[in-house]
Amino acid sequence: MPEAPSGEYVAAMEDVLEVYHRPYDPQRPMVCLDESNKQLIAEVREPLPPKPGAVAKQDCEYERRGTANIFMAVEPLAGKRTVHVTDRRTRIDWARFIQYLLTTVYPEAAVLVLVMDNLNTHTIGSLYEAFAPATARALATRLEIHYTPKHGSWLNMAETELSILCGQCLDRRIADKEFMASEVSAWEQKRNACQSKINWQFSTADARIKLKRLYPSIQA
Repeated sequence: MPEAPSGEYVAAMEDVLEVYHRPYDPQRPMVCLDESNKQLIAEVREPLPPKPGAVAKQDCEYERRGTANIFMAVEPLAGKRTVHVTDRRTRIDWARFIQYLLTTVYPEAAVLVLVMDNLNTHTIGSLYEAFAPATARALATRLEIHYTPKHGSWLNMAETELSILCGQCLDRRIADKEFMASEVSAWEQKRNACQSKINWQFSTADARIKLKRLYPSIQA
């Protein structure tokens, strides 16, 4: 959060909070999007299997094999998430993930209400770098974008879902992207089957009380 009052911060914060308290609308699903890098790490020596009364033993030496990127899109009110593992997190990668959401995950939705941070890849312009103009425009017209403020990652529910993914699925050494993708896919299917939702409670009214220090003073 900013150290001093910021009209830009609270304006973006209140915009996102308003979106979070809209009623569920299948024609306009609200989806939070975020991404994260995961270090790929291989074992140098095969871990010793666990024995009765003891845990498995893992060598402290390991081999770094680069990183993989994880795109996370979560629809909190439906308990639905879509996760893709990619090599990178470029404009093209983001654009292709958005296309997948619009054409495969939410083909019947009139508009996808998208909440995400304002990373420089998260723009309509990225669609035009990935697709022909007609395709890019068709995708763009089905997006309603709301950006979280700078230093406001706590407002993005996809970040919460990424933390759950890392704790439940990626809390160990994984050597390659293909295996990571298969593990993430299994986690995604299991969690979606449970329809695990996120019940967001914090409101604009709460923010104006608990985060009052962030609001600029009004000059008479």
